[in-house]
Parts: sequence; structure tokens; C-alpha cells
Amino acid sequence: MTDPMPRSAATDAFPAHGLIADGMRLRYRTWRSVDTTRNARLPVLLFLHGSGERGSDNHAQVVVGLGPALIRRPPDWPLLAVFPQLPEGASWREDHAAAAMRVLEDACARTGGDASRVALTGLSRGGYGAWNLATRWPHRFKALVAVCGGITRPTPGSDLGVDVHETAGDAFEQTASRLAHLPCWLVHGARDAVIPVSQSRRMALALASAGAAVHYRELPDAGHDVWDPAYNDNALWDWLRARLEGPSS
Repeated sequence: MTDPMPRSAATDAFPAHGLIADGMRLRYRTWRSVDTTRNARLPVLLFLHGSGERGSDNHAQVVVGLGPALIRRPPDWPLLAVFPQLPEGASWREDHAAAAMRVLEDACARTGGDASRVALTGLSRGGYGAWNLATRWPHRFKALVAVCGGITRPTPGSDLGVDVHETAGDAFEQTASRLAHLPCWLVHGARDAVIPVSQSRRMALALASAGAAVHYRELPDAGHDVWDPAYNDNALWDWLRARLEGPSS
């Protein structure tokens, strides 16, 4: 993977943190906007990276997607972003999903995040992860942004796919029924050869049918790497701000 952000820049802009949970060493980074609210706790955006950023360097997760977008054009409102990292070969499921939630809790306690105002986002493997965390903790988040993600396995044998804890039925409909209360923003490239665009199309349709507040943006000429236009979209940031506004608790 080409690293678009030098380590020195990541170190300066994204402070490193760590904790021990259930015998595991969990390392993560955060990003904090200028706090104009005089010590009020900040709304939080939890980011789940894709396959190429897995590892143990506590760096790769900030160099693709949300991290560069925050550096290029930081939102003009208070925000804490949290960046856990998956180990090599892992997915945002089971113990690793729980680890991301432990990181979220630690970041809120350590760096002034408002645990009652949290949005969730992820790209590619992290987009699958976002759906998985949301279905496991359906009332934990104020909004969800899934970028080139999906629900079911994109290819036979893939380790992706959301466990909706059901034995039969349509996984898209089941997921939508659990998340009908959650505002969702989906972005996908129509020419995606890694995760079919049908994943987001079907999820958006299922959410709309369930009565959810869903926004679906499909880029007709884009492939899999739609994270830059997704996270550079001013409309997305306005939407997130509206979802996260409210009194601090």
C-alpha cells in the first residue's frame, strides 16, 4: 500500500493511545478538532479501516479515507475521531468488533468524547464492519456512514459479511429491520470490482422499505476507491453535524 501520509504527520495530527482489554493490547489513534465549546465533551466519529490498513503499526489506519480528509479539510465544528486498527488477517467481527467498542469507550473517557453522541463509519472491509457493529449495538450510534461496504459475502468463501444472528431470511431485510431507527449514509462506486455495488443498492432499498432515513450516493464512473469523494463531500459533513448536534451528557 502506498502511504500518502508521512509518519511524522500522523504522529502530530493523530495522537497514539493504548489500553489492555481482556488480555489484548489495543492501540489506536485519535484526531480532535479545535474545541470551541469550552470544555464540553465532543461528539465522536468511530472509523473502521479497510483490508489494506490492517497490522500492528498503529499508523496505517489513519492514512486512507477519513484521516486524510480530516487533514485536507477539517470540519469547522467540534469533533473527536477515533481510529482503531485490526490485526493482520482479521475482520471487524466477534472479538475484534468488541475491541473496537472498547477502544471507543477508552477514547471517550481519555480524550473528552461524548459517549452519548457517536457516529460510526467504515470503508470496504470497514464498511462491512460498520454494519456489523451497528447490528450488534443497534442503539449505540446516532448515525452510520458505510463507504463501499456491504452485508453479505461478495464472493464465495469471503470472510466478509454481517452476522445478523438469524438462521433464515434475507440478510438485507433483517439488518434494515434492526436499524430502521438509525440515519444511514451510503456511498458506492458503480464500477466497483471488489465489492459489488449491488450490496449498497440492496441495503439502501431495504432501509427505505423499513422506513429508515437513508441517503444513498452512487458514483457512476467510480470503482472501489470511492473514499476520497465520500469523505470530501461537504453535504456528508453537514449531515453528520446535524445528527450529532444536541446537548452534551
